[in-house]
Amino acid sequence: MNGDRTGVLPSQDLRRLISEGAIRAILPISEPQIQPASLDLRLGRRAWRLRASFLPGAGAAGAAQVAERLTDFAMHEMDLSEGAVFERGCVYLCELAESLALPPDVSAAANAKSTSGRLDLFVRLIADGAAEFDKTPEGYAGPLFAEISPRSFSVLARSGARLNQIRLKRGESRLTEAEAQALDPEGRGDARQGRAFSVDLRPEGAGGVAGWRARRHTGLIDLERVGGYVARDFWEPLPVEPSGRLILDPGAFYILASRENLRTPPDCAAEMTPFSAGVGEFRVHYAGFFDPGFGCAEAGGEGARAVLEVRCHEIPFVLEHGQVMGRLVYERMLARPDKLYGAGGVGSHYQGQGLKLAKQFA
Repeated sequence: MNGDRTGVLPSQDLRRLISEGAIRAILPISEPQIQPASLDLRLGRRAWRLRASFLPGAGAAGAAQVAERLTDFAMHEMDLSEGAVFERGCVYLCELAESLALPPDVSAAANAKSTSGRLDLFVRLIADGAAEFDKTPEGYAGPLFAEISPRSFSVLARSGARLNQIRLKRGESRLTEAEAQALDPEGRGDARQGRAFSVDLRPEGAGGVAGWRARRHTGLIDLERVGGYVARDFWEPLPVEPSGRLILDPGAFYILASRENLRTPPDCAAEMTPFSAGVGEFRVHYAGFFDPGFGCAEAGGEGARAVLEVRCHEIPFVLEHGQVMGRLVYERMLARPDKLYGAGGVGSHYQGQGLKLAKQFA
């Protein structure tokens, strides 16, 4: 893997680790799972309804296996082979089809896939001995699990569903100051901390819709029904206001878009992070991985908006058009991937996107 270089592992290195057994699965890993800088993870056969979320390594007894803690928190087991309903407001743990036996210098980080985030599915990776979600240390060897909590809609899920993804890294992948400045020559703030982006509450070409708010009482969403649902049965459109303001309701979930067109160059990966915990009474829940080629002309993107998944806290809060919401933090690729997001047959539902709901909605 490119000598002593550090960075995010590209698609060709992911294939090599699969062939060497460092990435394993109970069923063969398919090419569509391999993204330019990440691997889609699949739900296995078994899931458990939990009475509480937990981390296996966070207790007084120290590091523990996830399976050992299930006896404390599992309420009942579910078989996903024929499909099972994950109910809104409940917490579930699912075994994943993939497991890891990483090299000693490779670590992993996970995030929800874009579709999961836009459905308000809270999805987090858990590994044996983990003291935090969505992370595995260098050289981790063991099974992987996904914690799933539907927040707005109940969903029907089956074995093989891809709700989260994993990104493998060797060493420090954050850009140096010089690399960050070269990527952002206009010098908008601290380039190494990422490019700031803001919310667009006056979008053009969106039919007068500034965003969408999830309805509180809806039907079930089958995750496999792509384009199978009418958006307004599940979402309330929010009209563009002349003031450029939107008052967020406590507990409500919103889909909004960034004002900026964002791009991820072929030799970089990116992740969205909150701008600041103190900017307001709301939380932006990102499905945060952006693969190389996102929004790039050579991959058919010509710039793309970031979709913002926003939930308000305990009191109403006013968002203003152009208010800064987060940052796009770039990471160095170990090598340029042999396929880019949105190009070469890669399954990319959101290349060149504007204000766009999950792929299940027509």
